[in-house]
Parts: sequence; structure tokens; C-alpha cells
Amino acid sequence: MRRKLDIEGIGMTSQRTRNRLVGRLREKGIRNEAVLQVISRTPRHLFVDEALASRSYEDTALPIGHGQTISQPYIVARMTELLLESALPPRKVLEVGTGSGYQAAILSSLVEKVYTVERIEPLFRAACELLYALGYRNVSAYLSDGSWGIVREAPYDAIIVTAAPETVPPALLEQLAMGGRLIVPVGKQGEVQVLQVITRQGETSYTILDHEYVQFVPMVSGKP
Repeated sequence: MRRKLDIEGIGMTSQRTRNRLVGRLREKGIRNEAVLQVISRTPRHLFVDEALASRSYEDTALPIGHGQTISQPYIVARMTELLLESALPPRKVLEVGTGSGYQAAILSSLVEKVYTVERIEPLFRAACELLYALGYRNVSAYLSDGSWGIVREAPYDAIIVTAAPETVPPALLEQLAMGGRLIVPVGKQGEVQVLQVITRQGETSYTILDHEYVQFVPMVSGKP
């Protein structure tokens, strides 16, 4: 049976609860009002299992099956904020790791076009169905190894990665537009991971800025 899409929510999924989450994100340092507004109106409770819906507006990561998680709202907001701060206006964005589809939904409301890639087929299909049902028509999803990027749609003004590689995949660096930025958590699972912003300065020239420490599931390579 297809899940009923109660976008407005009630109780612990209501707009009041979402507004409290936005208040917590402001307290933690998120300053981009466009990002906060999109988070306030995006029904995160629909991107998690119904059994976890009452926890969907807590500022925490939640399991979505297959060893994956929907990221903590603060991290979603922070990575999106860093992406939008680029000197190159991010009109065309690649997301590596569709997962539940929540990050793609947030990006969809802030940029012209989102390409998103997922290697776990059940997650890919569920996210595609939900994003379409919710009316996100500027999102194109691909079932593939995210470390390869999507060559035929490159270059991208920005790339956002929602799983942690031990080292940054060269294909993603190559698919950045000049002046574009890559937002990526780097490091081994169980060890220190750092959120990096990598900006392409030239054909083979990049600058790297380290931001906060984070904790992501590892990026898994190979065919789906």
C-alpha cells in the first residue's frame, strides 16, 4: 500500500515542530535564511519510515535502511549553506548519495537543477517515487556508483557528497566547473572525518578548506 502523503503533518510532525527545529538550527549558527525557510516547509517526516515520523524533526540522523541514514538537519543545512556561499552561483548541482531524497528536496527549492545519484536500488526507487509525488520536477536521479559522478551532465557549479570517502574521488573533482565547489566529508568511518570545501581554481588547481568534524556512513564504490 502506498503511504499517504500528509505534507502538513500533525503533532510531532506539525509546522510548529518544524519551526522549533529551525530555531535550534539558528542557535547552532545557521544564518542563511533561504536555507532555513526551505527546511521549515520541507516535510522531513515523509523521508523517514512511518515508525520514526515522530522523531523526524529532532536534530539527529535517522536510519533509512540498507545501512544508510538521513543526515542530521544541522548537517543538511550547513552543507547547503556552504554550497550557496560559492562565488559561482550554483545553478546546476550534483548530489552524490540520494539516500531518502531529503537533501535533493532541499536543494531543489534553492537551485535551478539537481542531479542526484544513488547506488542502492531500493533507496533509489523509493526516493524517485517520493520526490515525484511531492512535485520536485527539477531533480533527475541516476542509479550508479556515485564516485563516478555523472559525466554526461558535467560540469557542475557545485557537488555535494552525503557519504564519506577516505579520499576524494578524482572524477568528482574533474566534473566541477571552474570556480565551482565540492562539499564533501572526508575520512574513515570510526575515525575523524572532516567536512571539506574544495574549490576548482584551474584545470588541475584546487583550494581546500576544512570545516567542522562530522560523522557520515562510508562511501561505497562499485556497480549497484
